[in-house]
Amino acid sequence: MITCVPEPEDDLTTWLLTDAERDNPASALPPWTAGNLAEPLVHGAVYFDRLVDAVRDLESGDHLFFTDWRGDPDQLLRPDGPTVDELFSDAARRGVCVRGLVWRSHWDGLSFSKEENASLDRELEEDGAVVVRDQRVRRVGSHHQKIVVCRHPADPSRDVAFAGGIDLGHTRRDDAEHRGDPQPQSMSSAYGDTPPWHDVQLQLRGPVVGVLDDAFRERWDDPTSPASENPVAWVHDKTLQWLGRNQMDPTPLPDQPAPPPPCGPHVVQTLRTYPKVWPAFDFAPQGERSIARGYTKALERARRLVYLEDQYLWSSDVADHLAASLREHPGLQLVVVVPRVPDQEGAFSERPQQLGQAQAMDLLLGAAPGRVHVFDLENHEGTPVYVHAKVCVVDDVWAEVGSDNMNRRSWTHDSELSNAVLDPTRDDREPHDPAGLGDGARTFARDLRLQLAREHLDADDDTGLVDPDEFVAACVASAGALDAWHAGDRVGPRPPGRLRTHRPRPLTRLEKIWATPLYRLVHDPDGRPLRLRLRHTY
Repeated sequence: MITCVPEPEDDLTTWLLTDAERDNPASALPPWTAGNLAEPLVHGAVYFDRLVDAVRDLESGDHLFFTDWRGDPDQLLRPDGPTVDELFSDAARRGVCVRGLVWRSHWDGLSFSKEENASLDRELEEDGAVVVRDQRVRRVGSHHQKIVVCRHPADPSRDVAFAGGIDLGHTRRDDAEHRGDPQPQSMSSAYGDTPPWHDVQLQLRGPVVGVLDDAFRERWDDPTSPASENPVAWVHDKTLQWLGRNQMDPTPLPDQPAPPPPCGPHVVQTLRTYPKVWPAFDFAPQGERSIARGYTKALERARRLVYLEDQYLWSSDVADHLAASLREHPGLQLVVVVPRVPDQEGAFSERPQQLGQAQAMDLLLGAAPGRVHVFDLENHEGTPVYVHAKVCVVDDVWAEVGSDNMNRRSWTHDSELSNAVLDPTRDDREPHDPAGLGDGARTFARDLRLQLAREHLDADDDTGLVDPDEFVAACVASAGALDAWHAGDRVGPRPPGRLRTHRPRPLTRLEKIWATPLYRLVHDPDGRPLRLRLRHTY
């Protein structure tokens, strides 16, 4: 049984940032919107299937806006197609206004996606789309947002948007079986020929779609040139533009439609990271760190359970906030799901990441011995699953899904976008109020945690998973049984579940010495203004 009551303003400001707390008066984004319908799409195959339907529903005069960190034009969105190029190009040929902002990226030889993103740009522009490869970033930074906005100016009630952690690229089209995408990208050999990939995207309907439209337009319309800060790259890009093979300057966007009408119960707050850059963004002259502020506000209210899925879990700066809550509240437990090993092999890729994670984990384990539980995933064949999801659920009340990771880079340096969901619908299953603060348990947040739990534990239902303490015990027991089975040479039937106890590789003293500057300057840089760095705040 569930009950739904309107959320009082005071309750909203308890969990969500106010306009003043966002601290970016240059942006037109509202603090939050009510009347939305948010649905988590777990796995790339699920998201891509929905995306095909949404884009095919667009007609002449409609809008298709997207941002991406990596895009592969030949990525199949369903087993028999279409590809990303075919889907978006068909829309452009139908008269849909297709506009894209993709990161220009670094050299492919460094395991980035410069050539793939350039190819997506060229393929789509041949059919009438306009795609800008955007390099308005800090040194060694990136545009990491992953959103698709589909608007119907004649009928905004049909509008839909997608936002979260899933790129329009290779390796992402995996499903609950986690056998991987038949179109893989190059990754560590630990993940096999078709790396299993775990990820989450939100499907959003209602007024928040207009907010994501605003977020796209702010970046598109910013007068700062999107060209690369690297002068050699700038000359290269300008040459390609002169040859008609590269779009560097955005064309004007069509008039913005009215916001979609309310269609559901969810209050959604769109959070972002933008670094302080020069020349400054008009819409964020001092940068924006609402993701960091949104997280820290929610974590201060945590009492029973913080559930995280994260690609990295780096940075003692970020772990400090978790550790403070754990120290202050002795009943609080932390469950984290991360990848088993970094996505790329080689000491210069792996050791700085392992160093940053070790520092964060040491801080957390020291703050709350026995209450911090870190796991990784494997499929039923024993191949590690690369965890790319960026999900946080606090006390089954506040839930966030986005492009951001739990590290200083995502909180200060790259461009990121996430959405926090506060559901006024109360879940009546025990415990009714896990934190004991009167907030109750909310259907969206609890259902998201339980959906992920059922998959990771191979559970048929939610028995023994609703109560936070029972959930933690189930995760620990499942991982322990699977660890023991592996340690015993896999004798007998494989225990159910996919969780393994995360055991990071220990680093030698020499490795720590040389990895530290690489970690701080390249892997996890700081994009805050100097005054905030000195105050150790966001």
